[in-house]
Order: sequence, then structure tokens, then C-alpha cells
Amino acid sequence: MLLNDHGWGNRPDPGGNKPGGPPDLDELWRDVNRRLGRLFGKKGGGNAGGGGGEPPKAFNPRQFGGGIGLLAILVLAVWLGSGFYIVDASQRGVVLQFGRYQESTDPGLHLRLPYPIQSHEIVNLSGVRTVEVGYRGGEKNKVLKEALMLTDDENIVMVQFAVQYLLKDPQDYLFKNRSPDDAVLGAAETAIREVVGKSKMDFVLYEGRDQIAASTGKLIQEILDRYETGVQIRNVSMQSTQPPEQVQAAFDDAVKAGQDRERQKNEGQAYANDVVPRAQGAAARLIQEASGYKQRVIANAEGEASRFKQVLVEYQRAPEVTRSRMYLDAMQQVMTSTSKIMVDAKGGNNMLFLPLDKIMQAAGAVVAPGASTMAPEAAAARPAQAASNEVPPQLEKQDAHAPRTREALRSRERGDR
Repeated sequence: MLLNDHGWGNRPDPGGNKPGGPPDLDELWRDVNRRLGRLFGKKGGGNAGGGGGEPPKAFNPRQFGGGIGLLAILVLAVWLGSGFYIVDASQRGVVLQFGRYQESTDPGLHLRLPYPIQSHEIVNLSGVRTVEVGYRGGEKNKVLKEALMLTDDENIVMVQFAVQYLLKDPQDYLFKNRSPDDAVLGAAETAIREVVGKSKMDFVLYEGRDQIAASTGKLIQEILDRYETGVQIRNVSMQSTQPPEQVQAAFDDAVKAGQDRERQKNEGQAYANDVVPRAQGAAARLIQEASGYKQRVIANAEGEASRFKQVLVEYQRAPEVTRSRMYLDAMQQVMTSTSKIMVDAKGGNNMLFLPLDKIMQAAGAVVAPGASTMAPEAAAARPAQAASNEVPPQLEKQDAHAPRTREALRSRERGDR
């Protein structure tokens, strides 16, 4: 409506409204009806005063063609502008023409034909996506259908793990599989069951968790590459590996028994490591002592044999001299090992007792400076003097009662006989 229409300007309103007042709704409605009637070639409705309307005018498309054209231009501009799209640095764009793959676009501002001729999909390549197997949201929310698995030794274990993956090919991810995320879940479950099925229960529960995760990730990637899902496995993390809840108590007892067995084995090994080296050292020492004794005996025997050969040579040269020398050496060896000597004189009934220890003590006490003492070997080397019952000079120097002592000795010797 224009500003000079009835009810909006300063001119008096034929309906009797004051200038500047609010417009009459009935008059506005009648005015709209008149305008619509003129557009479609009909008579306009009557006004408030009951007067006739304006004569009808012929239909002219130019009256409203300018507005429709402007609206059409605006709609066309909006439709063409819908072909602009922006791809971030971590994303890739995929252009579709009538639903078929056309091209992939790099990060930046791009233009395509408007819908429905062409459309585009934005795929995030740097975002890490996660698939959980055996649980959802937390380890307590278990999915037993996925978690329970059978090992190679026919035991049931519960395995919960997560798979993290990236997108490496947007075209394969969008068009080669209907549901790539479900394909990743299925491949992960298949791979973990194959790896666990070839392993022992203890290996799955304890020392083999890292190796199982690595083998599972490799197998999942092989399966997804055969499916052409455009997915790159980044990491497989084992969340929990444990026996079923129904046998958890019995399994804990078995684990404790195994730990006690390992502890006792370690204690036994420690004791063996302490005892065995000692025994080996003692055995080596005995072997060395035996070897030394062997060498000593052999050396002594060889020396005795060599000495005997030398004596035999001398004996063959001078038998009497060698025999006398051997007798003297034997007597010297015998006499040096005793402190008392009993001498039986030839042709007599008396026996001479020589207390060499007393003689040597007395000789050491009363010997004058510069005088020489007689050694036991010298006494043993004088058989002629012992046979004639002569008393050595040391006995005469003991005291003045030497004859009495000698007689007492003789009488005691007779009594002993």
C-alpha cells in the first residue's frame, strides 16, 4: 500500500476517520478486495458510503511481471550460490553428479553445479574414530556376545578391547561399503577371535596381551583392505582380559596356587644357586688336593727309585762299606726320634739306660763357655763306648753321687729282668 492511501495520509478519510488516526480494518479489507478484483477483471466491492466502485480495467501482466522476475532472479541467485562449499584443512570433499562419484576436492573454497545436478560430501580424515568390542561406553557395560571367546586349550575368556582408526580414502569409504563403521566392528571381532583361538589361556590373560593386540590390528587391516573400506587402523588397545564371572573365584584360587608354585620354584632355584657353587668349589678343591697328592706321591716314588738305583750302584762297588753306611744312617734316623735308649752290652748281663733328654738338659745347664756338647747323633754313633759300659762325661759332672746312681740303675734293671 502507498502512504497516500485512505487511512494512512493526512487527508480526511471518507469514512470519517480523523487524520493521523489508526486505519480502519474494514476499509483496508475492502481496498484489498478491489485491487484483487481489478487484477482479475472483476468489479470492485462497495465502500463504506455505498458508492459504486471504479470501472474494471483489462488484465495486464506487466502489473505484476516485474515483481515475479525480480523474485525469479533472487531464487536463481540463491540456487546458484548453493554450489559454493568450503573444505577445511583436515577434510576432503567428494563431488557427486546425479548421485555418482565425480571428483575429490582438496581443502579450500570450491564451486559445483547446484542441486540436484551435483552435490558434495565432506569427509573428515584427521578425526580418530573408535569402535568398542565387548563393551559399550565402559568396561562395566559388557556385551557378552562379543566378549566371550574360546582359546586354543578349550577355555573361555572374556576380552574387551577398542579399535581406533582413521580414513585414508574418502571414495572407498563412501561408495565401496554400505556401512564402513559396522564393517570395522565385524572385522575387529573376527580378527580377535582368530588370534585368541590360536593362543593359550594364560598367554591371553597375562604375558601375551601386547602381542595379541599387535596381531589383531594387523589382521583387521588386512580384512579391511580386502573389503576396500578406505580405513586405516591406528591402534588396538586391550581394555580387559579375564575369565568369565561364573568361574572367577575358582580361577583366582588357581592363580594363587600358580603364584605359590612359582614362588617355591624361585626359592628352590635360589637355594640351588647358593649350594651348587659351594659344592662345585669343594669338589674342585678336593680334585686339586688329590692331584697334588698324586704328584707328590709320584715324585717321592720316583725319588726313592732314583736313590735306590744310586745306592745299588754304590753297593755293587763296595758292599761292606755301603752296608755299614746304611746301618749307621738307619740307626741315626731311629735314634733321632727317641729320647731314651736301652743298650745291651755284649757278653754281659747288665743293660745300660741312657736318658738322652736328661743328659741334654744337664749338658745345656752346666756346659762351660767354649765347650762343645755332644749331640744325640754322636752318642748313637759310638756303639763301642756303649758296649764297654763307659759312662759319658756328662753323667760324671752331674753330682758327687754318680756311682750310687749307676748302681741303683743297675739294680733296677736286674729287678726288671
